[in-house]
Amino acid sequence: MFRSFLFFFLLTAFFSYGQAQLSTKSKKAIEYYNQADNFRVRSQYNQAISLLNKAIEKDKNFAEAYFRLGLTYKMMGLMDQSNANFQEGLRLTKDAKKQRAYYFELGDNYMRMGDYQSALTALDKYLSMETTNKVNQAKAVKWKENAQFGLENKKSNSKFRPYILPPTVNRFMMQYFPVLTADEQQLIFTRRVGPGPDDDEDLVVVRKTKNGEWGEPESISSNINSRYNEGTCTISADGRQLIFTSCLGRKGLGNCDLFESKKIGDEWTEPENLGPKINSGAWESQPSLSSDGRILYFVSDRRGGLGERDIYVSYKEENGSWTTAENLGEDVNTINDEISPFIHVNNRTLFFASNGRVGFGGYDIYRSEKEGDQWTAPVNIGSPINNHEDQFSLFINASGERGYYSHEVGRDNNTARIYEFDVPEELQIRFKSNFVKGVVRDKETNQPLKASVELFDLQNDRRVSLVESDSLNGNYLMVLTQGSDYALYVNAHEYLFTSLNFNYELATHFEPIEIDIFLEKAKTGASAVLQNIFFDVDKYELKEKSKTELTKIIRFLNENPDVQVELSGHTDNTGSASYNKNLSLKRAESVANYLVLNGIESKRIVKKGYGADKPIRPNDTEENKQFNRRIEFKIL
Repeated sequence: MFRSFLFFFLLTAFFSYGQAQLSTKSKKAIEYYNQADNFRVRSQYNQAISLLNKAIEKDKNFAEAYFRLGLTYKMMGLMDQSNANFQEGLRLTKDAKKQRAYYFELGDNYMRMGDYQSALTALDKYLSMETTNKVNQAKAVKWKENAQFGLENKKSNSKFRPYILPPTVNRFMMQYFPVLTADEQQLIFTRRVGPGPDDDEDLVVVRKTKNGEWGEPESISSNINSRYNEGTCTISADGRQLIFTSCLGRKGLGNCDLFESKKIGDEWTEPENLGPKINSGAWESQPSLSSDGRILYFVSDRRGGLGERDIYVSYKEENGSWTTAENLGEDVNTINDEISPFIHVNNRTLFFASNGRVGFGGYDIYRSEKEGDQWTAPVNIGSPINNHEDQFSLFINASGERGYYSHEVGRDNNTARIYEFDVPEELQIRFKSNFVKGVVRDKETNQPLKASVELFDLQNDRRVSLVESDSLNGNYLMVLTQGSDYALYVNAHEYLFTSLNFNYELATHFEPIEIDIFLEKAKTGASAVLQNIFFDVDKYELKEKSKTELTKIIRFLNENPDVQVELSGHTDNTGSASYNKNLSLKRAESVANYLVLNGIESKRIVKKGYGADKPIRPNDTEENKQFNRRIEFKIL
């Protein structure tokens, strides 16, 4: 799986021999041999093969012609033919220097084929003979480490059966780098009309039909696609922020730059260059956005990195600008290549491809977890996802149960198809996600509203995500991830905020949620249930995780200094009426006392305890009783 688009650029070094070293005396054979190389270096492989075979017809023992035949077949990706010619040339030559070259190439070939035992045999012979070429010695040692790793870790999984997406999706010669929105209703990828690097690339989108099948690809937008190439992209979880690569036709800073477009209603805005804090005079590509679109990971080969291509990160500030990109550092990057980063919507798990670590050979997929401000040591995600071929272009859905990738087939007539697979249980992510989505509306007019939607982790009073609802249709989507107790706040100018609670600390199975949010104007009579004020059973002392909501109330009151409010406590109907009223009043007083201690004048707060007198649901189930146990906030 995942055959590499980079193979074209990873050609094996050619070992040349001067004519005085050639094993043949046939002038005609030498003439064919030299002519063939003129075609080989121009990638005209069939002509080169024809001439080399003619050279061998003139002299069956022409060892160097077999070597160049082996190289030519290798460049075509025809490893069996390449090996056969290397083996024949090796049989014919007694020159130790030339034998080293054969063993080196055979070791590389067997690695590319996943024949790790044969690779070890060839590489051991090469290393026992090589004494001067330190560069190739280092390569051979690395290949040997990979071969040993492959032998120890290669495993088959009969349940791992990737399946190609339907022809409605895979309708172009090449389609690759797939990404999905969190609700998996839209699939966006790059399509290329031909196999060559200069063939037109555009971004296309495929949408799920009502019966759950993929429809047909269509241009993502005429504002984005042009007569030039638009390449690898990333999209925020809500499908409303897109960053993509463009190398020609747009005003840029270097080789390839990253551009941003936003979706308002059904239209994408004109793309804007992300500017010099992210783009440089070098190559920037392969972006990946956090779920809320506020953290951007990408690849660059700019100077000053740790390797040839490194992963960088930038953060979106409150004013919408991006911070200066930072190298992700030695926790992730090596002196070789790190490419194709993918940050899962849980914002904790980073997948990326690297050829700088011990693995199965070529580019393998690795996974690192963010803990605080640090990344854990990358772990090879293993077989069967990784194998001897190059792996990259990976996307894992929110639940962590399904993955998508593109796979290149062929060498002369390249095609690339998009596949889907079920992630083996042992390889699934630690923190799975789902989402809550809906529409933000004005409670009185029912009109859609543009609002900020914030998600806080209540355990550490930290905001983990911030998105905005669409200014035209009011749509919002927020990702929720296992392992935390969350407060979700919806705020709009001149409106009373609304809060929701999602406790995912111990969640194991959960489904996506749809909730429309109705905001009230911040005027007399407007009220909101404070969903993130917590007490122990039959207690009135505030729990520590109430701090986030209390801070929100203080902020609202400070921004509206003329507002007077009522804080009211409510219970279910369990227990006596007098006990419930007393408990509910003490809870309201606890909230009021906290506000006063933090600078709010006591005369602005009226405290009430209604007990079970004002239920919002019938007290007939434990779930309904939970809703009735609440603190309300009302503008007087």
